[in-house]
Amino acid sequence: MAVPLTQQLRISKYILGKKLRGERRFPLVLMLEPLFRCNLACSGCGKIDYPEEILDKRLSFEECMQAVDECGAPVVSIAGGEPLIHQDMPEIVRGFVARKKYVYLCTNALLLERRMQDYSPSPYLTFSIHLDGNRDRHDASVCRSGVFDKCISVIKQARNKGFRVTINCTLFQGEKAGEVSEFMDMAMELGVEGVTISPGYSYERAPRQDVFLKRKESKQLFRDIFKLGTGKKWRFNQSSLYLDFLAGNQQYQCTPWGNPTRNVFGWQKPCYLLVGEGYAPTFKALMEETEWHRYGNGINPKCANCMVHSGYEASAVEDAIKRPWEALKVALLGPRTTGDMTPELPVLYVEDDALSKPSLVSEIKPAPVVFHSDKQDKQVA
Repeated sequence: MAVPLTQQLRISKYILGKKLRGERRFPLVLMLEPLFRCNLACSGCGKIDYPEEILDKRLSFEECMQAVDECGAPVVSIAGGEPLIHQDMPEIVRGFVARKKYVYLCTNALLLERRMQDYSPSPYLTFSIHLDGNRDRHDASVCRSGVFDKCISVIKQARNKGFRVTINCTLFQGEKAGEVSEFMDMAMELGVEGVTISPGYSYERAPRQDVFLKRKESKQLFRDIFKLGTGKKWRFNQSSLYLDFLAGNQQYQCTPWGNPTRNVFGWQKPCYLLVGEGYAPTFKALMEETEWHRYGNGINPKCANCMVHSGYEASAVEDAIKRPWEALKVALLGPRTTGDMTPELPVLYVEDDALSKPSLVSEIKPAPVVFHSDKQDKQVA
């Protein structure tokens, strides 16, 4: 586990406090998208196809502070778009740090070299660098050559200046376990705090749909990766039980309220991955008015292949609070890479458009939670 102990303890205290107060649904990470504009156009991005008037919109400093004050999450992940394009981003980050929120500033690193001076090293601030594998794989993913080398250079600079640095890695179709293993070795040599790794979600707005992994092949890929990592001290910026879930050893239902999204349209229902589900004007309205029972694996066809950390990490963290010894065992021994995989949750929808048919909605029941669990828009001229 790469997350600092002080951060782990504070988040655990936050979760236990919510549980003691009897709160069933509460946020763990605020997903903040203060803009959709970006300086890259990636093949797997779901944020790049908005018209210019939307790409020009920005959340103000006041709106960003209101968002974190409304939801109260201890962690803020600032994505987009490319956050460093936002001229008020240094002030926004300082506002979150002053509130003692753990901030993960997600960036493709192209602007970070010259913007780094606008930020100060802090235990509350982490640069989360988007890096989807080795040089060829990453540059193909972001549809521009030379980006990988730029990222490596910027990571070294940020580390030398004393910043916390993590890598955010998304895996797509065609990944080979050996290449991912080599990538993890390289990341450890760079000295980053940890790697956040996840299979890509098939955004409806993404220009290419053939790049995304399906659920079963995702699990097998992660088993193959973790097997190659046996004995190596890879650091992940994720809970051990989420990694075990990726390897097919835990059965979790998504908890989308754990990572609520605030963007230029409002509070997105139910999560930042699904489009067209509507927006709420306030966090309170999001929590009270979203029909949470309509979403999740086996419940909504849109969720069928999703295993993304933004949906399942909160489930895994809550499970770790309930079963700390199991979480510790996986952390020490690593995810199991052989044997039968945990069965999938039952499929409760009848057909792809079942949820849109009122006659069938009443037949769809939420699957139980079983506890044993953006970056790139159109180029900027």
